[in-house]
Amino acid sequence: MFKLRRFLYSYKKEVIIGPLCKLFEAILELFVPLVMANIIDVGIKEKQDVGYVLQMGGVMLLLAAAGLGSALVCQYLASRASQGVGTQIRRELFEHIGTLSHAELDSLGTPSLITRMTNDINQVQQSVAMCIRLLTRAPFIIVGSMIMAMTINFKMSLIFIVAAILIGITLYIVMSRSIPIYSSIQKKLDKIGLLSRENLSGSRVIRAFSKQESEKRRVDAATDELAKAAIRVSRLSALLSPATYAITNFAIILIIWFGAGFVNSGSGMLSGDIVALVNYMTQILLAMIVVANLVLLLTKSSACAKRINEVFETKPSVVETAKNPATADLSSPHVEFENVSFNYGDGDDELTNLSFSIKRGQTVGIIGGTGSGKSTLVNLIPRFYDATGGEVRLDGVNVKDYPFAQLRRQIGIVPQQSTLISGTIRDNMKWRNENATEAEIISALKIAQAYDFVSKLPLGLDSRVEQGGRNFSGGQRQRLCIARALVGEPSLLILDDSFSALDFATDAALRKALNENTKGATVIIVTQRCSTIKNADLIIVLDDGKAVGQGTHKELLESCDTYREICLSQLSEKEAAR
Repeated sequence: MFKLRRFLYSYKKEVIIGPLCKLFEAILELFVPLVMANIIDVGIKEKQDVGYVLQMGGVMLLLAAAGLGSALVCQYLASRASQGVGTQIRRELFEHIGTLSHAELDSLGTPSLITRMTNDINQVQQSVAMCIRLLTRAPFIIVGSMIMAMTINFKMSLIFIVAAILIGITLYIVMSRSIPIYSSIQKKLDKIGLLSRENLSGSRVIRAFSKQESEKRRVDAATDELAKAAIRVSRLSALLSPATYAITNFAIILIIWFGAGFVNSGSGMLSGDIVALVNYMTQILLAMIVVANLVLLLTKSSACAKRINEVFETKPSVVETAKNPATADLSSPHVEFENVSFNYGDGDDELTNLSFSIKRGQTVGIIGGTGSGKSTLVNLIPRFYDATGGEVRLDGVNVKDYPFAQLRRQIGIVPQQSTLISGTIRDNMKWRNENATEAEIISALKIAQAYDFVSKLPLGLDSRVEQGGRNFSGGQRQRLCIARALVGEPSLLILDDSFSALDFATDAALRKALNENTKGATVIIVTQRCSTIKNADLIIVLDDGKAVGQGTHKELLESCDTYREICLSQLSEKEAAR
């Protein structure tokens, strides 16, 4: 929690004035038992003066009204500060997550990040509000009640001190056992978030394989684990109230017992003093319960703040070091890999000593078996990951020497997972170029073979896109993603297995349109279909992260056993030789 204090700097006024208002309310509350004692000892016992009783009653009402006004001001300031702090943390956390590379996002995990962005920040937000309202008030009430008890009768105040110590020990025992459980609860929430995300996004797959019951058992097991942890900590917390009530009520019995003795002995203690002492003990009880709840909340918030800080402390492995635009050398190869190696940090290299060059305007195919490193290779060009060895160059310049904006502005990329953003088709098409005209968008849609179905939609380009593009088929999503990458005419177009959901006729039409309309651009096609890249200017064959063949289709059929094996698994000998 202490590390997140920087977010409170914008709310210094609320953080200072709010607790002071609560402190003022607590001071007024400490005077109430004294007024009550005066009503009993002076107004009733000595004078039997109704006017005095009413006067003191009016004083109590004034104290209550002033305390209420002060509490309302504090409540407003606490809400303002807590909501503002929560908004700032959420905004900065989201911004920081946006700076992380794919490696860090893979490590932290999407479900965990969602939980931290929502539940964890809400807990911290709630703790800020409660601290402003109660962190000064509760301890002040406890200490103040003891001091006021001492002013009434020092010997009787010893009962207060012993009771406070016993309640404090009870709090410590319960809290020390609760803290580890709260940390585990947050991890169990992450697991439930993961399972929920998997089940919601993969509902069709689950139904297709009739796995509803097994998935239900997985979710039930995870929720049962969470429930058991929550019940365990709730049982511990439930001990607080009876334990503190028992100690306090026993202390009240002692106050009445010994107080009656002092009154009867004529030692100067009055009946009203006993009532005041009982009220102070009750105030201590209530304050202790508040402290217990506050400690519980701070314990939860501490675990949540630790998880939030873990994200803030995660530094991106891909860092933008270049601030000034790089000067491209157009006489150099458009894309060049020189002895490039890469691993995900888990041991073996995903890519090993890759070297090849691509000329401007070439169409290049990258093919290989599943897990051969095709997607990893193309992800190194826009710096989604950084090569662990060797250099990746674009127009003769190391990609690390480009500012991110300049590097990625040149590249149109269609990732393996076709994802559209909620909004309209027009909104999605303007991602590369927000000033794109309707004519440019329509041209890109035609090249991507998407204009036919878009033009038939009632609202055309203004048709709604649901989350992830779920209201479109897989092939339609792929074509819309290709069109989005084409808007703005990138000099390098990367298509990462972007034809997998297309039928062969659409695949052929799309390849023909790309060939005719992207003459000046370099096109890299990652695929597992030989037919998609047969006519490419250059084909790179990957096997276990190594380039085992480079050349044209005909050259590789003769010289590369891996490529020949892939082709003959999909085409006949006659079709492959064409």
